[in-house]
Amino acid sequence: MKKTLLSLCAAGALCLPTAQAQADSALAPALTLVAGILNVGVFPKSDRYTTDDDIVVVANDGTELAANIFVPNQPGLKPAVIFINSWALNEYEYLTEAARFAEEGYVVLSYSTRGFGTSGGLIDTAGPQDMADLSKVIDYLIANYEVDPQRIGTAGISYGAGMSLLGAAHDPRIRAVASLSGWGSLQDALYADQTPRLVWGELLTLSSGLLGNPDPIIEEQWNKVLSGTDVESVYPWTDLRSPLNYVEQINANGTAIYMAQNYGDNLFQPNSVLRLFGQLDVPKHIDLQAGTHAFPEIIGMIGGGNTKVLNNMHRWFAEHLKGETGAMNGQAPVQMKTKLTSNWEGFSDFPLPEARTQTWHLHPRSLFSNGKLDDSPYQNRRVTETRINSLLDSVASTQVPIVAELLEQADVPVTAPMTLLLRNHSVAFDSGRLSSGMKIRGIPQLSMAVEPQHSNLQLVAYLYDVNALGIGTLITHAPVTLPHTTAGKTEQVNLDLVAVSYDIKPGNRLMLVVDTQDLLYAKPAKSYFAADFRFGGNLTSTLSVPVL
Repeated sequence: MKKTLLSLCAAGALCLPTAQAQADSALAPALTLVAGILNVGVFPKSDRYTTDDDIVVVANDGTELAANIFVPNQPGLKPAVIFINSWALNEYEYLTEAARFAEEGYVVLSYSTRGFGTSGGLIDTAGPQDMADLSKVIDYLIANYEVDPQRIGTAGISYGAGMSLLGAAHDPRIRAVASLSGWGSLQDALYADQTPRLVWGELLTLSSGLLGNPDPIIEEQWNKVLSGTDVESVYPWTDLRSPLNYVEQINANGTAIYMAQNYGDNLFQPNSVLRLFGQLDVPKHIDLQAGTHAFPEIIGMIGGGNTKVLNNMHRWFAEHLKGETGAMNGQAPVQMKTKLTSNWEGFSDFPLPEARTQTWHLHPRSLFSNGKLDDSPYQNRRVTETRINSLLDSVASTQVPIVAELLEQADVPVTAPMTLLLRNHSVAFDSGRLSSGMKIRGIPQLSMAVEPQHSNLQLVAYLYDVNALGIGTLITHAPVTLPHTTAGKTEQVNLDLVAVSYDIKPGNRLMLVVDTQDLLYAKPAKSYFAADFRFGGNLTSTLSVPVL
């Protein structure tokens, strides 16, 4: 299947304009990227460097890895950047950025990881074979080109981002990393809070079969996660491939780490990367903005690379591979773009030392009104219960997967009429009018006393900014699943919502909505269930939000 598709792609690429025509066109970056996705290299031309599209790196087990290289014309030892492909893509993904780096004086090698593009072998999903392959690529660079072994960096989007972070732990020769839309925990990416990431998990397995040579274990592990069967046996496999488990090695190697993540990335949600960031004691920087998985970076490359993230990638390598002190222009280590605005803010670390925690206590709803978000605990000796069930979805939703996050990237909000919430299938808690508004910065945390009525339970929490007309704009969300529960036994359900930067306007309200399902996530084994939210007695339920 892979060979057939690549042959069709190559044939289709013959319909593209000639390389020189593209080089002379304002559409050159877009056409180069499209050709790259079709597994055809259309190299930007320059008299500052030469290129070679016939590179083969032989792995330890004899697998041949396809690669290409840009070599600046100036003599002497040079810094080097290694680009690692995204999932289902190949060595031609980054040609526009590789040309930019080559013009800046870097040797730039891009390669297709095993199982992708025209490289041999089976997809290892950033496992031990991939790590050994990356070291062989470094060996090849040093042995065959004028590359300074003390000035080597790796970069990539998505799969290439996680590979770069893992590489920083496994090979101390990697002195700087640019990880764009990467992951901290692969377990969280597939199954955070015991909730299978249905849409993105299916896309990954489907695309690996169509455009790569997947190891059968990939589908086996995903099927375990999706069905909830023997999930614990998957954890050693995901742990081996999670940068969060290699913080000590990264810190020991002293590798300078640049990361960029997107609030709407529902494959690699930013929380686990932020946990990684918080534990690093090496030079580090992270940019956070709206958008779905990898799209801000890819769209940036289509536009020629003049975006904050792509420019910061170049600045990061200039500072840490070329020794250009101050190349980052004094930016604070944490940069957050406020959702639905063009405003970037800088902070010293994450969690933000500049933020304080606003804690609300959840109070039960009445017959005709929503529950309350209140400064004081709900005090009643008698326990009050609010029941919802999963028969239907509520109005609250992340809406159409991927599309909604793409629209947020273009500052188009995801909205819903809060007055139409189905009370049998959701429960809402309202802050009342916020006279001064609110600046949310970080990871909201929710803790709820819940009594399942069946053998499993799934809850999805949403935070909304609600205007005077009752229209809610989605701020952030998170799911949690309890695959094995005891009916009638109260559980304290805790979950972290996805990190975000968002401003609520003065006069609007903050609303927490909890329901039982969302299109992004797989439902539990028994799709019908009910649960009581319990208030009073010795029970507590709180929402904690980091605010400026």
